Formats: sequence, C-alpha cells, structure tokens
Amino acid sequence: MSKMTLFDHLEELRWTIIRSFIAVIVCAIPSGFFWRRIFELFAVYPLSLADPVPLIIYTAPADGVMLSIRITLLSGFVLATPYIFWQIWRFVAPGLYKKERKVILSIAIASTICFLSGFAFCYYLLPMVMRFLTGFAVGLVEPFFRIDEYLSFLIRMSVAFGVSFQLPVVSFVLTKMGVIDHKIMMRYFRYIIVGIFILATLLTPPDVLSQILLALPLLILYALSIFIAFIVKRKKDKLLIGS
Repeated sequence: MSKMTLFDHLEELRWTIIRSFIAVIVCAIPSGFFWRRIFELFAVYPLSLADPVPLIIYTAPADGVMLSIRITLLSGFVLATPYIFWQIWRFVAPGLYKKERKVILSIAIASTICFLSGFAFCYYLLPMVMRFLTGFAVGLVEPFFRIDEYLSFLIRMSVAFGVSFQLPVVSFVLTKMGVIDHKIMMRYFRYIIVGIFILATLLTPPDVLSQILLALPLLILYALSIFIAFIVKRKKDKLLIGS
C-alpha cells in the first residue's frame, strides 16, 4: 500500500467530518419528535436543587424554534457518538501498526463509554452546581435565565466532561503508537496539574466550583492513564522480548 500524502489525509479528514455530520442528522430526526421531553430531562433537572428556582425565558421571537433545533441536534450527537468515535479512531488508525488496527472497534466502544460516563457525571453534578450559582446572590437579584445562554452553559459543561473523560483512551492509543509512556507522564506530572487547572478554566464557565469539579476528575483520570500506559508498555516490551 502506497504511503498517504498530506492531501490524502486532508481528504480523509473531510470525509470523516462529513460522515459524522450525516450520522448526527440521521440520529437527530427521531429525536425531534421528543425534543420537549428531552429538554425537561436535560435542562429542567439541573435546576431541581436550585434555590431560588430561576425562571427560564427567551427574548427573541425565534428562540423557541432554535431551542427545539439545538435540543434535537444535541440528542442526535449523543446518539451518534459510537459512530463518530469509530470514524475518529479509524482516521487515526494509519498511525498504528497493521495488526493493531483490529482494536479500533474496541477503542471506539471505550471512547463512547468514557464520553457518556463524563456526560452522566456532569449531569449528576449539575444540580449542585446550579444550587451554588443561583444561591450565591440570593436576596440581591432574582435569577432569570435566557434559554440560549443557559443551554450553551449546559452543553459546554457536558461536552467538557465528556471530552475530558477520553484521557485514558487517548493515553492507551498514544502509548500503543510509541508517542508517550508512563515514565514521560510521571516526569511531567507537576506541569500536567497546572495544565489541567488551566484547561478546566477554559472549558467551564467562570466560577470556581465548576472548575474544581472538572479538575479533580481529570487528575484522577490522569493517574489512571499513567497506570494504563504502564500496562500497555509492559505488554509491548514482553512482545519485543518474545520476538
């Protein structure tokens, strides 16, 4: 097989994005029929512990329609995550040895599980976050949430946790490719701690609680990633010795 050129890689990336986008649209179609119920689960539940309970409003005539579209597309994205991750790792596959490309499906499944786990973990924490945020200035101002800003907040938080939970999978793949190993990860651990808190600041809204709630799981996941890299490296060394 001839070596792929830069143009070939860009063309493959383009088709990866196109196929993923089509998958989101296809999965979003049935979700559109249940967007009201999905909105209740995704946007109303996080306010269950809020005190006072904010009033969700919209300020433009088309905001109600845009709400249904955003909820539908978000649902389509979540439903399409197995296919999207399979497409992503399939694009990365040329960086692996031929015999290791067989694990792409397993990696895609692991990515999906990690992403949905991060999504669920965020969903579990959101009521506590919203209770803190809405109660911070209680008695001074009344909470009124614009629906577009509130939905953007929820999506940003959920995606940030979902992507962050990919750390063990990324560690596995990069160790397989020989890019990193557990020794490198341990050597730069102090810098990674600083980087994690900076990343948490960038990915979450500008409040300390959200940043800490993202940074702490990331530190645990990084420690888990070091262990995974250690196991993968040891198996690779055994295979080299055996050959």
